[in-house]
Amino acid sequence: MGVEGGMKCVKFLLFFFNFIFWLCGLALIVVGILVQMALHNTFMIRDASASGAPIVLIGIGVVIFFIAFFGCCGAWKENYCMVTTFAILISLVIIVEIAAAIAGYIFRNKLSTVVQDSLTEMIHSYKNGTTEFRRSVDKLQMDLKCCGVNSSSDWRGFKPDGNSVPDSCCVNVTANCGIGTMANPAKVYQKGCHDAVEAFLKKNIQWVIVAALVIAFLQIMGIVFACMLMRGIRSGYEVM
Repeated sequence: MGVEGGMKCVKFLLFFFNFIFWLCGLALIVVGILVQMALHNTFMIRDASASGAPIVLIGIGVVIFFIAFFGCCGAWKENYCMVTTFAILISLVIIVEIAAAIAGYIFRNKLSTVVQDSLTEMIHSYKNGTTEFRRSVDKLQMDLKCCGVNSSSDWRGFKPDGNSVPDSCCVNVTANCGIGTMANPAKVYQKGCHDAVEAFLKKNIQWVIVAALVIAFLQIMGIVFACMLMRGIRSGYEVM
């Protein structure tokens, strides 16, 4: 005997929320992959702690993806055991998300240091780096209109003359435009990349926090509807 009346509405609401969870899980996987690529390819940040947040996002996304499918089946079939398991698993996911949020907050506080160390390593590795690596560094400087870590003088060891920078530091990029022009503000960006990279990452972290809050709200609503449906299914069993 299936649920009737208001419980049938709850059943469809739970099914709908699980479909939203499924989409959220897919979104978390995509966001986690994009953040990981941004940190390690675009910005070349090597600090191991920086990988924590995106890996947790991907992991939670995969778990939510499958739990949502499980919840949809439980709601549609009105299976008490499946709906109960769904509610327990979502509760565990929320606990993991809280732990990830704390880890993300801690990482946010040390973001400036991580960016500083990573960009410094980037400059030291530029001369002997692969073509792909140098191309990534050049793209970073051209996109953010910056040069070096804190200023163009960070490239002092780039050439023997101590007054040259990569061409990607130039205001107007042309071949050999960075030779002997390190301190020339008309030709070379004097501002370093540290502040620009940190601002970009903090902005994206804020969007991730907003997305996490929205998903957490949906998860809590899902638990509420799951508990209501469990009660309705159990009442149906008692009537039988």
